[in-house]
Amino acid sequence: MIYDWDEKPELNITPLVDVMLVLLAILMVIAPNIVYEENIKLPQGSTTQQLSKIPPVHISVDNEKNVKINKDTYLLNSFIDNFALYANKLDKKATVLISADRRLDYGVVMSILAAVKQAGFTEVSLATNG
Repeated sequence: MIYDWDEKPELNITPLVDVMLVLLAILMVIAPNIVYEENIKLPQGSTTQQLSKIPPVHISVDNEKNVKINKDTYLLNSFIDNFALYANKLDKKATVLISADRRLDYGVVMSILAAVKQAGFTEVSLATNG
């Protein structure tokens, strides 16, 4: 018996494909019927205690660097000191929304953000048109 070394063996993957297609069909038929249910016991909530809604603080800066906190207007140069005094009247858990004109320098917005953080506010957001 002489062996031909140039002959390449061919793999027959047809049975493998057939088995995989049958398993896929079985999975597709059975999967919608599988229901996983875990019984959990949730704690009871308190109906006597109500959450108080803390109004957010809106800070807006226009192109002329006028800073408006809710309804009060300040100049940018005096904003840091005035906001420290103004923040004493506010709840530190309130959300602060900062909106600035897009033509302002990045450093101006970051100085306002730093002043808000130094005043003790932790929830600070930058507002966008998106």
